[in-house]
Amino acid sequence: MPIPSAAAWQGDDEGETMVADPADPAATNLGETAKKKTQGLIGLLFAGDPAGIFLSFLIMSLSVVGVYFAIEHALTITKGKLMPEDVLAELEQRIARGEIDQAIDYCHQPENYSLVSEVILAGLERYRSSEFGFAEYKTAVEEAGEDVTGRLYRKTEVLNVIGQIAPMLGLTGTVLGMISAFMMIAEKQGMAKPEELAGGIGEALITTLLGLMVAIPSLVALSYFRNKIDSLVAEAGKRVERTLLPLGRKRA
Repeated sequence: MPIPSAAAWQGDDEGETMVADPADPAATNLGETAKKKTQGLIGLLFAGDPAGIFLSFLIMSLSVVGVYFAIEHALTITKGKLMPEDVLAELEQRIARGEIDQAIDYCHQPENYSLVSEVILAGLERYRSSEFGFAEYKTAVEEAGEDVTGRLYRKTEVLNVIGQIAPMLGLTGTVLGMISAFMMIAEKQGMAKPEELAGGIGEALITTLLGLMVAIPSLVALSYFRNKIDSLVAEAGKRVERTLLPLGRKRA
């Protein structure tokens, strides 16, 4: 073992403390080893067969798509976007005053579109054209709510697809690598060196690692956004019911 130089020691009144000496080979070997390990993982991405390299790039492309949709969902699946308070307040006032046509026109304006305005619009239009009272337009509201909720769920389906496909692509790369390793054994009549097999198997497993690194965050994000959708839809349903309550009183 290399002996630290004298400059690596500093004394004080309480005792002596050892500090790293930049000139000490033992102090630099640890950093070089960690660097080589990182370079080794990166090198495995480009040192394999063309099929493995292609699958690795495909998995990394899926990660870029997943990050994009996660950011997009974080910006759009929010209470402010789906239930803007100013739009709800305006609709509540117009409906309370009995201005049904004006409320419908307000909902039709593109700048006032939101999840709740679409659902409220369905109820108002059914209310204006129906003669069956509260039950009729309430059914329209429920149908519109289910449609909007379904669209929000389908919007997050991309994350689900990425979470399912990425590990499958990684497993495909691993299977191809294992096939190559066994073919090497066959070609050398069972005399393949262990280090040669270890390198091939390592190259094969790197695609599985990449697939899991992409799939796990995607599925976590999917669960988060779907739970958020459920929470927002439940809150929106209560708010829509409160907004349209004056219609039921008038027909009653």
